Parts: sequence; structure tokens; C-alpha cells
Amino acid sequence: MSIVTLVSGGLDSTLVAKLAIEEGLRIFPLFIDYGQRAREKELAACKLAMKKFGLPEPEIADLSGFGKLINSGLTDSNLHIIDDAFTPGRNMLFLLTAAAYAYKKNADAISIGLLHESTSLFPDQTSRFLTEAESMISLCMGRQIKVLAPLALFTKSDVVALAAKKGITQTYSCHLGEEEACGNCIACNEFKFEGNQ
Repeated sequence: MSIVTLVSGGLDSTLVAKLAIEEGLRIFPLFIDYGQRAREKELAACKLAMKKFGLPEPEIADLSGFGKLINSGLTDSNLHIIDDAFTPGRNMLFLLTAAAYAYKKNADAISIGLLHESTSLFPDQTSRFLTEAESMISLCMGRQIKVLAPLALFTKSDVVALAAKKGITQTYSCHLGEEEACGNCIACNEFKFEGNQ
């Protein structure tokens, strides 16, 4: 089986790639540049992780115009990093792009690092969203492409524990894109709320 893994350089998606390797899947890593403020730090961490795993460097989908048109705290420094964090359509954009790439690579599935539904802040992080997205993708592509969320039963503390067990380090999860994690954005706060910092 082959799979397009959405990789961002963060802990969740890096763990998803590691699990896919352990399953013996053929992996096509894909990084989405949607105009995010943290692009450079994310991409550097992503490339480092793929190299450590012996995977090819991720393909980069340059969709940076999306973040200019659909700006949010994740893409626009004039907006609040938390209050304006919702980026409408972001996860659907990720899945559709990954599915189109999977179609071209004749891959069977795509994967995204969404966590347990209880941790969802936005409507495009739910199990219903994933189910509906898979149906729409199959309709769009004219063939079934599975949408997998291997961490859907995990909380952030579960991810941190499993990633540590598997020796995953040097990931980057802050939305601000600074040298040091800000400790205050949604991505950083996930660690705090789970009691990991």
C-alpha cells in the first residue's frame, strides 16, 4: 500500500510518518505551504525528520496565495495568533491537495495528523469532517482514496509519550515561526493543556 503523508514538521505529522514507515507503507511526504507564518521553521523541521527517517525530501505544494486571500492569525502577523487562528477550508485544502497528489502517484490513501475529536477547536478537525471529506475526494477523483487519521484516538499527551518512545525529536509546532516556540499559540498551548510543559 502507498500513502501520501501530510507532513508539517510538527510532532503529530512526524509521528504519523513514523507510524507509516513501521507499517511498511510506501510513503510520499507532502508539505503544504499555505502562506503560514511558520513556513520556514516548519519546512526545516520537516526536511530534517524525513532525512532521519530515510524518506525522500517532501514535495512542497506552493499554495501560499491561500493564506493571503483567506488570512488568519496563522498567516497574517496583523491578526491575533489565537483569536483569529481559524483558517476556513485549511484542512480541506490539505486533503484535496494530498488526494490529487495521491491520484498522480497512484497512491491508495492520504494521512493527516488530526488528534482525538475531544481536542477539536474547529469544524475541520472532526471525525464527521474526515468521513465527508473522504466521500467528496472519491467523487472528485473518480476512485477511492482513503483518508486516514492514525492519531484520531490520541490526545496530545499520548502523542508526546509515543513520539518520545520512538525517539522523535527536533520537531517544530509553534504557529508564530520564531526561533523559540512562543508558548502561547494554539499549537504551543496544546502541550500545556495536556500537562507536558
